[in-house]
Amino acid sequence: MTDPRLTPQGRLAASTEMSPKQVTEKSELLDFIPAGTRVYVTDLGNAPEDMIVSAARILRDNGLTPVPHMAARRYASLDAFTRRISRLTQEAGVTDVLAIAGEADTSGPLTSSVALLETGLFDKLGIKTIAIAGHPEGAPDIKPEVIKSFLLRKHELALESDAHFLLVTQFGFDPARVNLWLDEIAAWGNKFPVHIGVAGPAKMTTLIKYAAFAGVENSLNFLKKRGGSVVSMLAGYDPETMAAPLETRLQTRPHSQLAQLHVYPFGGIQKTGEWLAARGSWSFRTPASSTLTA
Repeated sequence: MTDPRLTPQGRLAASTEMSPKQVTEKSELLDFIPAGTRVYVTDLGNAPEDMIVSAARILRDNGLTPVPHMAARRYASLDAFTRRISRLTQEAGVTDVLAIAGEADTSGPLTSSVALLETGLFDKLGIKTIAIAGHPEGAPDIKPEVIKSFLLRKHELALESDAHFLLVTQFGFDPARVNLWLDEIAAWGNKFPVHIGVAGPAKMTTLIKYAAFAGVENSLNFLKKRGGSVVSMLAGYDPETMAAPLETRLQTRPHSQLAQLHVYPFGGIQKTGEWLAARGSWSFRTPASSTLTA
């Protein structure tokens, strides 16, 4: 029997992400993303609300599924959160969100993704799919026992919700560590499908910058040691070193909660789209004549 998680080419499907500025100012990049794809709209605290809502609407109008980041600590009040999610659903037709704690110099009253879920607003406003964050390499500022308790609490909240829940993870470079983590959270009682974060094709210098920011330097060090730091720095990063072993897991562990890839387009949307289309994770050929860059 064919695994429904795999495309006809035997590959995991993939989501990706874009900044609000990319979507609103370079909407031509959307031509490199197949219709129906989940596109996460990042929120780093540097885009105004109007731009975030506009980006979500543009994605929806182009046949894509916008998944805006809902960063709890960035809302100065419950009213601010209510306004944001109301605008996204009513003005942009958003039905999918990523609930995260986020970072802020001064946090408002909502300090975690659990706090967002406990407001009940996602259900009230018709959100159908709620993604929550996963950290195969741990989170620098959160103890493992807290991560476990939060995940179990989210399972309790999922039972009370009409929405479908899933886990989407930070990117990493060590598939063995990801496999161990998948087993670990399954032992905790995780029932959510898991979308594993993979860095798309990019220069090693670019990945080093993002790895330091995201706290995954250990995984990056693993990558450099395996390939030889000089060779890796010159040749760039091949995301197949992460993606292919994950697909192999489905052959040996068919009951795994692994469901999809989430590709971070550090080398640009065009390069990411070309790689995903060539490997069979995305179901169309990207335009050959364009030279767009993200």
